[in-house]
Amino acid sequence: MTVAPPRPVPPRRREHPSISQRAYAERTVKTLTRRKVVNSVMVGLTWVAAVLATLPLLFILFYLLKKGATSLTPAFFTQMPKPIGEAGGGMPIGIGAGLYLAEHKGTKLATIVRFLSDVLNGLPSIVMGIFAWQFIVRPMGHFSAIAGGIALGAMMIPMVTRTTEEMVRLVPTSLREAALALGYTRWRTSLVIVLRTAAAGIVTGALVAIARIAGETAPLFFTALGNQFSSTSLNEPIAALPLQIFHYAISPYDSAHALAWAGAVVLIGLVLIVSIAARFATRARFGNAAD
Repeated sequence: MTVAPPRPVPPRRREHPSISQRAYAERTVKTLTRRKVVNSVMVGLTWVAAVLATLPLLFILFYLLKKGATSLTPAFFTQMPKPIGEAGGGMPIGIGAGLYLAEHKGTKLATIVRFLSDVLNGLPSIVMGIFAWQFIVRPMGHFSAIAGGIALGAMMIPMVTRTTEEMVRLVPTSLREAALALGYTRWRTSLVIVLRTAAAGIVTGALVAIARIAGETAPLFFTALGNQFSSTSLNEPIAALPLQIFHYAISPYDSAHALAWAGAVVLIGLVLIVSIAARFATRARFGNAAD
Protein backbone atom coordinates (compact mmCIF):
# COMPACT_ATOMS: atom_id res chain seq x y z
CA MET A 1 0.00 0.00 0.00
CA THR A 2 1.47 3.29 -1.05
CA VAL A 3 1.09 6.48 0.98
CA ALA A 4 0.12 9.54 -0.93
CA PRO A 5 2.57 12.42 -0.56
CA PRO A 6 1.36 15.33 1.61
CA ARG A 7 -0.22 18.10 -0.26
CA PRO A 8 1.76 21.33 -0.23
CA VAL A 9 0.28 23.98 2.05
CA PRO A 10 -0.49 27.06 0.06
CA PRO A 11 1.09 30.23 1.45
CA ARG A 12 -1.13 32.21 3.74
CA ARG A 13 -2.58 35.13 2.05
CA ARG A 14 -1.28 38.38 3.55
CA GLU A 15 -4.05 40.50 4.82
CA HIS A 16 -3.80 44.17 4.03
CA PRO A 17 -4.30 46.55 6.99
CA SER A 18 -7.57 48.24 7.16
CA ILE A 19 -8.04 51.97 6.76
CA SER A 20 -8.47 52.46 10.53
CA GLN A 21 -5.26 50.53 11.24
CA ARG A 22 -3.35 52.64 8.76
CA ALA A 23 -4.69 55.82 10.30
CA TYR A 24 -3.75 54.62 13.80
CA ALA A 25 -0.22 53.75 12.65
CA GLU A 26 0.17 57.16 11.03
CA ARG A 27 -0.99 58.89 14.20
CA THR A 28 1.47 56.85 16.26
CA VAL A 29 4.36 57.77 14.00
CA LYS A 30 3.40 61.44 14.13
CA THR A 31 3.09 61.32 17.93
CA LEU A 32 6.51 59.69 18.35
CA THR A 33 8.07 62.19 15.96
CA ARG A 34 6.49 65.08 17.82
CA ARG A 35 7.69 63.72 21.16
CA LYS A 36 11.23 63.38 19.85
CA VAL A 37 11.19 66.94 18.56
CA VAL A 38 9.77 68.32 21.83
CA ASN A 39 12.29 66.30 23.84
CA SER A 40 15.19 67.61 21.75
CA VAL A 41 13.94 71.20 22.09
CA MET A 42 13.53 70.93 25.88
CA VAL A 43 16.97 69.35 26.33
CA GLY A 44 18.42 72.15 24.22
CA LEU A 45 16.65 74.74 26.36
CA THR A 46 18.03 73.20 29.55
CA TRP A 47 21.53 73.32 28.09
CA VAL A 48 21.05 76.98 27.16
CA ALA A 49 19.74 77.73 30.67
CA ALA A 50 22.75 76.00 32.23
CA VAL A 51 25.14 77.97 30.05
CA LEU A 52 23.37 81.25 30.82
CA ALA A 53 23.50 80.50 34.54
CA THR A 54 27.25 79.84 34.33
CA LEU A 55 28.20 82.75 32.07
CA PRO A 56 27.94 85.50 34.74
CA LEU A 57 30.31 83.63 37.06
CA LEU A 58 32.76 82.94 34.24
CA PHE A 59 32.60 86.56 33.13
CA ILE A 60 33.21 87.80 36.68
CA LEU A 61 36.17 85.45 37.15
CA PHE A 62 37.68 86.44 33.80
CA TYR A 63 37.24 90.16 34.44
CA LEU A 64 38.63 89.96 37.98
CA LEU A 65 41.68 88.04 36.82
CA LYS A 66 42.18 90.49 33.96
CA LYS A 67 42.03 93.52 36.27
CA GLY A 68 43.62 92.20 39.44
CA ALA A 69 46.07 89.45 38.51
CA THR A 70 48.87 91.93 37.81
CA SER A 71 48.63 93.30 41.37
CA LEU A 72 48.85 89.89 43.07
CA THR A 73 52.44 90.27 44.20
CA PRO A 74 54.12 89.08 47.41
CA ALA A 75 54.00 92.65 48.69
CA PHE A 76 50.22 92.67 48.29
CA PHE A 77 49.85 89.73 50.67
CA THR A 78 52.53 90.74 53.16
CA GLN A 79 51.36 94.36 53.50
CA MET A 80 47.65 93.66 53.55
CA PRO A 81 46.10 94.05 57.04
CA LYS A 82 44.72 90.84 58.47
CA PRO A 83 40.96 90.35 58.21
CA ILE A 84 38.94 89.71 61.31
CA GLY A 85 37.82 86.19 62.25
CA GLU A 86 34.37 86.05 60.79
CA ALA A 87 33.28 82.74 62.25
CA GLY A 88 32.80 84.24 65.72
CA GLY A 89 30.53 82.20 67.96
CA GLY A 90 28.02 81.50 65.24
CA MET A 91 28.94 77.88 64.53
CA PRO A 92 28.68 76.32 68.02
CA ILE A 93 25.49 78.24 68.80
CA GLY A 94 23.95 77.35 65.43
CA ILE A 95 24.90 73.68 65.74
CA GLY A 96 23.50 73.47 69.25
CA ALA A 97 20.26 75.19 68.24
CA GLY A 98 19.85 72.98 65.17
CA LEU A 99 20.41 69.86 67.28
CA TYR A 100 17.71 71.00 69.69
CA LEU A 101 15.26 71.74 66.86
CA ALA A 102 15.73 68.27 65.37
CA GLU A 103 15.57 66.38 68.66
CA HIS A 104 12.65 68.37 70.14
CA LYS A 105 10.83 69.39 66.99
CA GLY A 106 7.35 69.20 68.53
CA THR A 107 7.90 71.63 71.40
CA LYS A 108 6.69 75.22 71.42
CA LEU A 109 10.22 76.57 71.92
CA ALA A 110 11.44 74.68 68.87
CA THR A 111 8.64 76.14 66.75
CA ILE A 112 9.49 79.68 67.88
CA VAL A 113 13.23 79.22 67.30
CA ARG A 114 12.62 77.73 63.84
CA PHE A 115 10.39 80.64 62.88
CA LEU A 116 12.87 83.24 64.14
CA SER A 117 15.70 81.49 62.29
CA ASP A 118 13.77 81.69 59.03
CA VAL A 119 13.11 85.40 59.66
CA LEU A 120 16.77 86.11 60.44
CA ASN A 121 17.84 84.29 57.27
CA GLY A 122 16.01 86.92 55.25
CA LEU A 123 17.16 89.88 57.35
CA PRO A 124 19.32 92.40 55.41
CA SER A 125 22.92 92.44 56.57
CA ILE A 126 22.91 96.20 57.13
CA VAL A 127 20.13 95.77 59.72
CA MET A 128 22.35 93.32 61.58
CA GLY A 129 25.16 95.89 61.45
CA ILE A 130 22.94 98.62 62.91
CA PHE A 131 21.80 96.23 65.63
CA ALA A 132 25.42 95.42 66.55
CA TRP A 133 26.31 99.12 66.54
CA GLN A 134 23.44 99.96 68.88
CA PHE A 135 23.99 97.19 71.42
CA ILE A 136 27.76 96.56 71.19
CA VAL A 137 29.62 99.53 69.71
CA ARG A 138 27.76 102.28 71.55
CA PRO A 139 28.09 100.71 75.03
CA MET A 140 31.79 100.02 74.37
CA GLY A 141 32.34 103.54 73.12
CA HIS A 142 34.43 102.56 70.09
CA PHE A 143 34.56 100.31 67.04
CA SER A 144 36.30 96.97 67.40
CA ALA A 145 36.99 93.64 65.77
CA ILE A 146 34.93 91.95 68.48
CA ALA A 147 31.83 93.86 67.40
CA GLY A 148 32.42 92.90 63.77
CA GLY A 149 32.90 89.25 64.66
CA ILE A 150 29.71 89.23 66.74
CA ALA A 151 27.71 90.81 63.91
CA LEU A 152 28.95 88.31 61.33
CA GLY A 153 28.62 85.43 63.77
CA ALA A 154 25.00 86.40 64.42
CA MET A 155 24.38 86.24 60.67
CA MET A 156 25.76 82.70 60.63
CA ILE A 157 23.56 81.38 63.44
CA PRO A 158 20.26 80.98 61.53
CA MET A 159 21.97 79.43 58.49
CA VAL A 160 23.91 76.90 60.56
CA THR A 161 20.85 76.22 62.72
CA ARG A 162 18.59 75.27 59.82
CA THR A 163 21.32 73.23 58.09
CA THR A 164 22.09 71.31 61.28
CA GLU A 165 18.41 70.59 61.85
CA GLU A 166 17.98 69.14 58.37
CA MET A 167 21.13 67.02 58.63
CA VAL A 168 20.19 65.64 62.06
CA ARG A 169 16.73 64.72 60.77
CA LEU A 170 18.38 62.47 58.17
CA VAL A 171 19.94 60.32 60.89
CA PRO A 172 17.96 57.05 61.15
CA THR A 173 15.81 56.65 64.24
CA SER A 174 17.19 53.13 64.69
CA LEU A 175 20.58 54.58 65.70
CA ARG A 176 18.98 56.58 68.48
CA GLU A 177 16.97 53.58 69.65
CA ALA A 178 20.05 51.35 69.63
CA ALA A 179 22.02 53.84 71.72
CA LEU A 180 19.16 54.27 74.19
CA ALA A 181 18.80 50.48 74.42
CA LEU A 182 22.49 50.22 75.35
CA GLY A 183 21.96 52.57 78.26
CA TYR A 184 23.01 55.90 76.73
CA THR A 185 21.24 58.93 78.08
CA ARG A 186 19.29 61.20 75.73
CA TRP A 187 21.86 64.01 75.73
CA ARG A 188 24.76 61.61 75.25
CA THR A 189 22.97 59.93 72.33
CA SER A 190 22.45 63.29 70.67
CA LEU A 191 26.07 64.41 71.08
CA VAL A 192 27.96 61.15 70.55
CA ILE A 193 25.78 59.22 68.07
CA VAL A 194 23.52 61.65 66.23
CA LEU A 195 25.91 64.58 65.94
CA ARG A 196 28.80 62.38 64.84
CA THR A 197 26.67 60.71 62.16
CA ALA A 198 25.55 64.05 60.75
CA ALA A 199 28.98 65.68 61.13
CA ALA A 200 29.79 65.78 57.40
CA GLY A 201 26.55 67.54 56.50
CA ILE A 202 26.91 69.98 59.40
CA VAL A 203 30.45 70.84 58.33
CA THR A 204 29.15 71.45 54.81
CA GLY A 205 26.50 73.85 56.12
CA ALA A 206 29.07 75.67 58.25
CA LEU A 207 31.41 76.10 55.27
CA VAL A 208 28.57 77.41 53.12
CA ALA A 209 27.66 79.88 55.89
CA ILE A 210 31.27 81.08 56.09
CA ALA A 211 31.34 81.57 52.33
CA ARG A 212 28.04 83.46 52.59
CA ILE A 213 29.32 86.05 55.07
CA ALA A 214 32.88 86.26 53.75
CA GLY A 215 32.04 89.17 51.48
CA GLU A 216 29.66 91.05 53.77
CA THR A 217 30.64 94.71 54.04
CA ALA A 218 27.64 96.56 55.48
CA PRO A 219 27.84 95.09 59.03
CA LEU A 220 31.55 95.90 59.21
CA PHE A 221 30.96 99.60 58.51
CA PHE A 222 29.02 99.84 61.78
CA THR A 223 31.26 97.57 63.86
CA ALA A 224 34.87 97.04 62.73
CA LEU A 225 35.05 100.33 60.76
CA GLY A 226 38.38 99.40 59.13
CA ASN A 227 42.00 100.31 59.77
CA GLN A 228 44.71 101.56 57.45
CA PHE A 229 47.39 99.96 59.58
CA SER A 230 48.05 96.36 60.50
CA SER A 231 46.49 95.60 63.87
CA THR A 232 45.91 92.41 65.81
CA SER A 233 44.00 93.90 68.75
CA LEU A 234 40.43 92.65 68.92
CA ASN A 235 39.39 95.66 70.98
CA GLU A 236 40.28 98.21 68.29
CA PRO A 237 39.08 98.97 64.74
CA ILE A 238 40.56 96.44 62.38
CA ALA A 239 40.82 95.96 58.64
CA ALA A 240 38.79 93.41 56.70
CA LEU A 241 39.13 92.38 53.10
CA PRO A 242 35.66 93.63 51.98
CA LEU A 243 36.31 96.99 53.66
CA GLN A 244 39.71 97.30 52.01
CA ILE A 245 38.16 96.58 48.62
CA PHE A 246 35.56 99.29 49.18
CA HIS A 247 38.07 101.90 50.30
CA TYR A 248 40.39 101.14 47.41
CA ALA A 249 37.51 101.17 44.92
CA ILE A 250 36.32 104.69 45.88
CA SER A 251 39.85 106.07 45.81
CA PRO A 252 40.67 108.45 42.91
CA TYR A 253 44.00 106.75 42.21
CA ASP A 254 44.48 104.03 39.59
CA SER A 255 46.95 102.16 41.77
CA ALA A 256 44.30 101.87 44.49
CA HIS A 257 41.80 100.60 41.91
CA ALA A 258 44.27 97.89 40.92
CA LEU A 259 44.56 96.86 44.58
CA ALA A 260 40.76 96.75 44.82
CA TRP A 261 40.62 94.34 41.86
CA ALA A 262 43.36 92.23 43.40
CA GLY A 263 41.49 92.12 46.70
CA ALA A 264 38.36 91.02 44.85
CA VAL A 265 40.35 88.20 43.23
CA VAL A 266 41.59 87.06 46.64
CA LEU A 267 38.10 87.26 48.15
CA ILE A 268 36.41 85.29 45.40
CA GLY A 269 39.29 82.81 45.51
CA LEU A 270 38.69 82.24 49.23
CA VAL A 271 34.97 81.80 48.65
CA LEU A 272 35.71 79.36 45.83
CA ILE A 273 38.05 77.32 48.04
CA VAL A 274 35.45 77.14 50.80
CA SER A 275 32.75 76.14 48.31
CA ILE A 276 34.95 73.37 46.88
CA ALA A 277 35.65 72.13 50.40
CA ALA A 278 31.89 72.05 51.04
CA ARG A 279 31.38 70.02 47.86
CA PHE A 280 33.99 67.49 48.94
CA ALA A 281 32.39 67.23 52.38
CA THR A 282 29.01 66.63 50.73
CA ARG A 283 30.48 63.96 48.48
CA ALA A 284 32.09 62.23 51.44
CA ARG A 285 28.81 62.26 53.32
CA PHE A 286 26.72 60.73 50.55
CA GLY A 287 29.52 58.28 49.73
CA ASN A 288 29.50 57.00 53.30
CA ALA A 289 25.72 56.84 53.26
CA ALA A 290 25.76 54.76 50.11
CA ASP A 291 28.24 52.34 51.59
